Amino acid sequence: MSGTVLLIVLAAALLHGIWNAIAKAIPARLVSSALIGLVYLVVGAIGCVVLPFPPAEVWPYILVSAAVQTLYLVLLTAAYAKSEFGRTYPLTRGIAVLGVTLFSTTLLGEQMTPAQLGGVAVVAASLFALSWSPRGKGGGGTWMAVAVGVTITAYSVIDGMGVRLSGEPLGYAAWLFLLQGVSIPIVCFLLSRDRAEMLRGMRRHAPMGAIGGILSLVAYTIVVWAQTLAPLAVVSALRETGVLAAGVIGYLVFRERFSPWRLTATVVAVSGIVAIRLGG
Repeated sequence: MSGTVLLIVLAAALLHGIWNAIAKAIPARLVSSALIGLVYLVVGAIGCVVLPFPPAEVWPYILVSAAVQTLYLVLLTAAYAKSEFGRTYPLTRGIAVLGVTLFSTTLLGEQMTPAQLGGVAVVAASLFALSWSPRGKGGGGTWMAVAVGVTITAYSVIDGMGVRLSGEPLGYAAWLFLLQGVSIPIVCFLLSRDRAEMLRGMRRHAPMGAIGGILSLVAYTIVVWAQTLAPLAVVSALRETGVLAAGVIGYLVFRERFSPWRLTATVVAVSGIVAIRLGG
């Protein structure tokens, strides 16, 4: 992985942490998901008009990924409603780092140097450490976060294979966002118990939701592009360093405790990033 690609992926990680904080900040979880989905719909539709149409063999990947990512976003906002941002976000991303590494190195046959594998392991361990707190509560929020991590693993591997097969990362991403832009709002409306209140909430939180959707879209488009240039496990590990930003956001915005334990885990995560870069 070149230094330029690494910096761009780290920028995507920062954007990812910010949009997740926005999703947490919007109090109604279905409102948050629906607003992000509508941004996907608008931007995806524009992209589909101006970007190359994906080849036929890529469509199974796009369709399955869109379904998995719809489930992911609904589960993610539900998890944020049940537990701390600074606890849930690292746990979901740590599971994804391990899952993507396992699948990419065993089933997809990707080659990684020992230093890169060590760096990925360090990043994953740090993310799990960031999610742990002696005062933290488990229960439904933790299990929901585990489910989110599984969906992240699934769509990351699916998109990694699909975008390489397509040869057109931007066209692939445009159609993926368009489909999610249709499915996510529909699912949210079906799950809503008070649709009139949901519509009022969407109007009230539209500016924040639009910003979150745009940041999410840009962050994942960068990831899809990077997956054509570097091993999936490396991209996944670097992307999940958005937890560093998430820890700061959790402390400053949500008044969550940033303990010495979390500070230490953050420093260790940075060392893992260095190992990934130097080991490539």
